[in-house]
Amino acid sequence: MRKTERYPVEGANSLWHIYKTVPFWKVMKNFVVIQLGRYSPSLPFKNFLYSRFLHMNIGEATSFALMVMPDVMFPERITIGKNSIIGYNTTLLAHEYLINEYRIGDVVIGDRVLIGANSTILPGVHIGDEAIVSAATLVHKDVPAGSFVGGNPMKIIYTAEEMAKRRLNQ
Repeated sequence: MRKTERYPVEGANSLWHIYKTVPFWKVMKNFVVIQLGRYSPSLPFKNFLYSRFLHMNIGEATSFALMVMPDVMFPERITIGKNSIIGYNTTLLAHEYLINEYRIGDVVIGDRVLIGANSTILPGVHIGDEAIVSAATLVHKDVPAGSFVGGNPMKIIYTAEEMAKRRLNQ
């Protein structure tokens, strides 16, 4: 199970309780900042926006491709290590609203991680250093360091040891 904090709700589904969980003006500010970053071609500008105004912890030389969507409600719960690439149109979620509860969890992405285009990272997931996430992957559980994962649902394609052997044989 992912590492999330769970908050049960009564009555209407949890999304109807949204502004009891996060202030409206925070969501509005985050939305504007994220939209600026999503369309900006400048990598340093994106990192500045996300770290300064969304309070995301972003390592040196990390790159956000065009259209990446950080969590609009809890972006401060996202940490990305040094020299990582977050691929085109990837979604990084630190929250999920369900019928009877909502969940919040930290997303931690290590150093030198490659996340392929159109992937979705769910809350409470940790991705280890030097991991590779294939394009269009639903990351619903932790990714071991050095491994290559892909698919929906995500599966380990190669472990760190298998990846090291493949590199030696090239």
